[in-house]
Formats: sequence, structure tokens, C-alpha cells
Amino acid sequence: MSDRPAMTVPIARTSLLEDEIQSVLGPLRSGWLVQGPQVRDFEEKWSAFTGAAHSIAVTSCTTALHLSLAALDFGPGDEAIVPAFTWIATANVVEHLGGTVVFCDIDPLTFNLDLKDLARKLTPRTRAILPVHLFGLPAEMDGVNALAKERGIAVVEDAACGFGARYHGRHVGTLGDTGCFSFHPRKAITTGEGGMITTNDADLAAKLRRLRDHGAAMSDLQRHLGARPYLLADHPDAGYNQRMTDIQAALGAAQMARAADIVTERQRLARIYDDAFASVPWLRTPPRPAGMEHGYQSYACWYEPEAITVESIPRVNEKRNAWMDRLQQAGVSTRPATHAVHMLSFYRNKYQLSPTDFPQAWAANDCSISLPLFHGMTEAEQGYVIEQVFLNRP
Repeated sequence: MSDRPAMTVPIARTSLLEDEIQSVLGPLRSGWLVQGPQVRDFEEKWSAFTGAAHSIAVTSCTTALHLSLAALDFGPGDEAIVPAFTWIATANVVEHLGGTVVFCDIDPLTFNLDLKDLARKLTPRTRAILPVHLFGLPAEMDGVNALAKERGIAVVEDAACGFGARYHGRHVGTLGDTGCFSFHPRKAITTGEGGMITTNDADLAAKLRRLRDHGAAMSDLQRHLGARPYLLADHPDAGYNQRMTDIQAALGAAQMARAADIVTERQRLARIYDDAFASVPWLRTPPRPAGMEHGYQSYACWYEPEAITVESIPRVNEKRNAWMDRLQQAGVSTRPATHAVHMLSFYRNKYQLSPTDFPQAWAANDCSISLPLFHGMTEAEQGYVIEQVFLNRP
């Protein structure tokens, strides 16, 4: 008798149509491979979908965050407030620019930053706030922007998971000084690796375009289309090489034709999970706050076989890990929702932090679980996940 599971369901799966796969052949055949007409097309389509005035394609969400802070003149001696529960890149870019990371705790209802703790962490050295729209749920941007405006602080939205997420009708990434998106393979729109910066500030957009391209005042495409393409551009900034390739952009632009359908499908799959687990007391599903449209980059839940307190976190964590083991053996892949950055060794050691310094982030680190959700997930796959959740209940 075989011990193999009846079905295997990954945590995520890239879903590309044949015409999207074929799209990468265009730049390969044209010979224009780096930041050319395909990048421009992808940027225009991204702006049309999000409502942003300007979109700037780059190599990753990490470089989008880095360029945003650099363009806003963030540097040594400056502080940036970062949620303690997020992907490590949100904090790393602050370190890369010589700044100081100041963590704030999260709201346990949403996994997003806690406005009250954010307010407590502001100092005269605070130059930037990096709210994260975690897992596709918008952060409370009215409160963030109010605090920032009072003190002249920049707001850089980490919208890595924010595709399709809307805050009172506005797409995330258009609410702060800049928004930063990811096209990693686990994201709803993918270019393998890649990122996008959105902004409504024309001067900031121009600076971001220079910084991603070695500080050049004019791109290669602009020179090529101009009257004197043989003349090199001036470089008013000491920039970086963070340009997206036309190969990546062609793939991203092709997917934008079904952008709305991708979002709708992810929301439909989330509703099926919501209904299936509505009466399960030990699994708290993602909230749907009024005025916020969740993009469901992932389906992140709280695992609560008992009330989560500082005393119970180690017990719940042990039970969660055992539950994840059972699901994995049954063929269902899961993950902790993400990690608490203050518990990772670099930040723990540099800033002398302990888990209890940010108790809600600690709880989320040890007691959260993401279930499989991805575009193209079949009814059979989702039904199997639901079945196994109940069969392997704590």
C-alpha cells in the first residue's frame, strides 16, 4: 500500500498562457533586450491599471524600495519605521542606505502595522515610514499619511503583495510618495524577478528614472528615438544599474491583458476558503475591513487551537508546526505567513532585540499559516486542501 498522498497542492504556482510565454520572443528577435519599448509598454499598462501617474520598472521590489528612499534623499543618520512582521527586504533597504531601522508592532487583526505603535516610534530623526500592504490587504493609509504629513516624513509603500488591492477605491501604491511592487514568481503578475515603482510626483518620477539607469538624464530608448542618437547622455546623478529587461517586461505586459481576471479569481478562491472555514474556531481567516479590497497575494490565517498569549505562543507554535507537517505529508504545502524581522539574527543582534519587544509580530511569526492560493488553482485542488484541513484538525 502506497504512502503517497492522493494529490499534491503547492503553496503557489505560476500560471502563464501560451501567448504570454511567446511574448518573450519579440525582444529576443528584435535585438532590443534592456529597458526599451517593452519596458515602456509595461509601465504604461501598469499605470493604467493602478491609476498611478507614473510607473518605473526596475529589477525587483527590493530595488524599488531602495531607489525610492535614495530618491527621497534618505541616508546615514536617518530613521525609517518598518513593521516588525514583513519580508526582510523592507528593512534591508534602510540598512543599505546607512539608515537606522525602527520597528513598530502590528495589528493582530490585519497583520499590518499598528498605528498607535507607529506614532510612539516617531522621533525627530524619522525621515520615512514604510507601510506594508501585507498579503494583499491595504494598510491603514489615512492614519499613516496623517502622521507623516504633520512631520514632513516620506511614505514609501511596500506593495510587494499589493497587486489588485484597493484602499477606499484607490489602488495601493498610489497613496504615499511612492509605491513598490514585486514580480517574483509567487506574485500574481510575474516577470521572474522584477519590480515597479509608482508615484504621482513628476519630478520624483524623473529622478527615479535617472537613478535606475546610472544617473543618466536620458534613456537609451529616448536617445535612439531622438534626432541625434549617437550622442551620450549627461549623468546628473550617481545612479545604479537597476533596469528591467525588455524580455521581462514583455512577459509582464502580456499578463496585464488579464490583470482584472487574475484579481477576480484570487478573490473568488479566497471567498471559498472563507465560507469553508467560517465555523472553524481554531483557524482565523483573513479579515475584510470596510473600504478595503484584498488582493489575496496569499491566504494568511492565524492558527489558534488555544488563545494566543505571550505564555501560549511556544505551545501554539509547536502545534502549528506539527499541523503543517501533517498537511505536508498529505500533499498540501503551507508556509508561515512571513517572518518577524526583529527575530532574524542580523536585526536581533545589531539592535539587541528579543521576541517580546514586538509581541504581536512574534505571535504572527510563530502562529500564522498560509494555505495554497494561486491563479489557475482547480476546484479539485482547493477542495482537497479544505478536506485535508478538516481531516488533520488539531
